[in-house]
Parts: sequence; C-alpha cells; structure tokens
Amino acid sequence: MSARDGGSDVPEETPHPEGVKTPEEPTAGATPLEGGRNPRRRAKIALVTTLTLILVLVLTLAVPVTRDGLLGLWCDATGGVCPSEPLPPLTEDEKTDWRVEMEPEEAALWGNYVALGDSYSSGDGAGDYDPETAEPGECWRSENAYPHLIEQEFDFEGALAFYACSSHRGEQMLEQVGTPESQIERVTEHTSLVTLGIGGNDLGFIPVLRTCIVRMPLLERTACTAQEDEVDERMDVFEETLTEVLSQIRDRAPDARVLVLGYPRLFPEEPPGMYYTLSAGDQRWLNTVAERFNERIRDTAYRADGDIYGSRQVGSVEYVNVFSALNGHEVSADDAWLNGIVLGELGEGIRVDRASFHPTAAGQRSVAERVRLQIEEGPERVLYQSRDRLESVSPEVLTRELGGPLDPVHGGREDEASNEEDGGEEDTEAADTDS
Repeated sequence: MSARDGGSDVPEETPHPEGVKTPEEPTAGATPLEGGRNPRRRAKIALVTTLTLILVLVLTLAVPVTRDGLLGLWCDATGGVCPSEPLPPLTEDEKTDWRVEMEPEEAALWGNYVALGDSYSSGDGAGDYDPETAEPGECWRSENAYPHLIEQEFDFEGALAFYACSSHRGEQMLEQVGTPESQIERVTEHTSLVTLGIGGNDLGFIPVLRTCIVRMPLLERTACTAQEDEVDERMDVFEETLTEVLSQIRDRAPDARVLVLGYPRLFPEEPPGMYYTLSAGDQRWLNTVAERFNERIRDTAYRADGDIYGSRQVGSVEYVNVFSALNGHEVSADDAWLNGIVLGELGEGIRVDRASFHPTAAGQRSVAERVRLQIEEGPERVLYQSRDRLESVSPEVLTRELGGPLDPVHGGREDEASNEEDGGEEDTEAADTDS
C-alpha cells in the first residue's frame, strides 16, 4: 500500500521559462490598472506560463536521462525509497547471487513471526486474555489481537512469538536489550516477519487524553492544546528511539520484513458534538496529534527502508497505515470499535482506565486486515532474502529459535539443557557398546 502522502509548497513567484516572453505594455484598447497592468492580460500570461511549464515537464519526463535526474532529486529531497527504479547494475564483486528475489507473501512466511509492541498490539481492551498476562501491571495479551489473527490467516513455516506488552515504550524496549524481559531479544536470525506497534506511551497519549478530559475547571478550554509543545518534543525524541529500535531488530533478523504500524484515529473526522468533556475542537486536535505522530513513524520507517534498498541489503522496513482503520466506528459511534472512557464508581467521576480508547475485538480485526494487505502486497519495490539464510532454515531451527536466546521456556535455556541431557545419554550408550 502506498503511503507517500504530502504536498508541495507553491512558490510565490514562478520564473518564466526560457523562450517565453511577457509583454510589458497593455494591449490597445485595454484599460490600464495600477502599475500599467491589465488583469485579463495578466491571467493570459499566467496561463501561457503554466502551459509552457507543463510542456517542459512532459518533454523532460520523456527523456530518460533527465527523468532519472528528476527521480533522483525527488528521492534525495524526500529521503524515501524509489520503488519505480531498478537497483543500479551489479558490480563484478556483487555478482555472487547471494540474494534471492521473493514475492511479498513468500518473503513473510518462510520463518517465525515475532509480534512486538504496546497495548494496541497486545490487544488490551479486546478481551479473551491469556490468564498469565491478565493481571495489573502485566501485558494483557488477547486472543483477539491482530498478531493472532495474522497467524491464523497465513501458513507460516514457523510459529508466532507474541511478546507485545501493554504499557511498553520504545525507550523501554531499548533499555531491556540483553535481559530476559526484552521484546527485541525475541527476534532471531530466522524470523521472516516482525510486526511492531510502539510509541503511544513514549508520546504519553493516554496522559494527554486524561489531561484533556479530567480538566479543572471543566470549562477550561485550553487543557488539550496547551500540551502541544510538549507533545512535539516527545515526537522528536521518539523518532530517534524508533530508529534505534528498528536497527536492533534488523541486526537480529536482517532478512525479516518489519511492518511498523501507526495508530488509528480515535474520534470522528467531523465530531458531531461533545464527548464527555471533550469539545469538537478538542477531538479534532487529538486526531491531528495522532496523524502527525503517524507521519513521524512513517517517515522513520521509510528512511530505514531507503537505507536497505540503497545499500542492496535484504529484508525490509514497511509502514502500515491504520489511521482510518476504525472509520465510522470511532469512540463516539453507536457501533464503536474502540473502548470509550471507563467510568469509576458512583461519586468517583470520570476515570481514564488502562483499556480506555483501545480497540475492541472488532477494531483488532480491522487493524489485522490492514496488516494482511501489507503482507500480501508488500512494499513498492522488489524484496530480497539471503540464499544462505533460506537454505539453513528448518523446522528444528525455527522451534529452537522461538522466543529468542534469553527465553527460559522456549528459546535458550530449556533447549540447551535438553540437548545436553540427550547428548549425555548418547555418550553413555556409546560407552556401553564400546565396552
């Protein structure tokens, strides 16, 4: 799916191209206006200029060398990838055929699937929780969360390693690297797909909402918008955090397709009225915060993938746009796919609970649909995996890697202990035979 959104600033004054002359005197019979200019004449000149520029652009695009130059300028200016352009010719040193071109779905399914992120990815708010995670301060992983739905939709060669955790932050993911609690350490060499939804807690979105809603006095009108500068500062910091998180994931699984999810819009595009203490203006402002944050996440993912593409690496980093995934079913809709504000006991007033403003099971299904489409369609470029990695994968390798090297149950310690025990038995049998 394409996410190259954005516009371009129109310059205040467009220079006339070479060969286009504009008369400096009004035509006969025209009524001179201020500065000796005729508005009809000026309009005609502007039209001629515009048509000429369009003609120049069309002719330019028709010439391959110039077209390549324009595309190069566009890619440099945006910092993005150039999906319509092939990779440069291989050098002699690179003609080793170490990469294998793969279709998008095939490139996502050859290994294990590792699901990382915060409460929007763990399924907090969607019900049917894993009992071991459904406690205060725990991860609240739901059977209805999109990672489980994706696992059911596709036939992975490996299995799902589901480690998204409610309340987690990108900064926390980096701090925990090297420990058994780390989400990033769950990613291993033969991981073919990673989904990552992180950043809402770094931004402090729930505290921002709480400040907007539980305002004192209730008629205070700037409780939301007064937070804008602080929110923008957090966005700046998170861009660096996400860049490092993606780098850590890529270091562990260079062949993986890494799908980075944004966040859905919480309120209708045109709010019909108040939502508790939130005015229509407050709701629109909160929507713009989510939209701007998604743009930061998208741009960071594009930069990471541009580096992969430009340096002939394998794998990918892709952005999944879920901003409109709840369209028509936002928090104030009759058939909402989001949990609304959780009310406290009588007399306690409004309480913004952990699961407030989180997708329900229906909301998770809609998010899963966006992820499914991205898996099937892929990025707007060719995908490669390394031949050696594909040749070394096996069911035994995938089972051994599941959970990562620091996982005491799946990945490292239990399997190593089991292998040592099996080896000891074999040695004993061999010794008995020799004697």
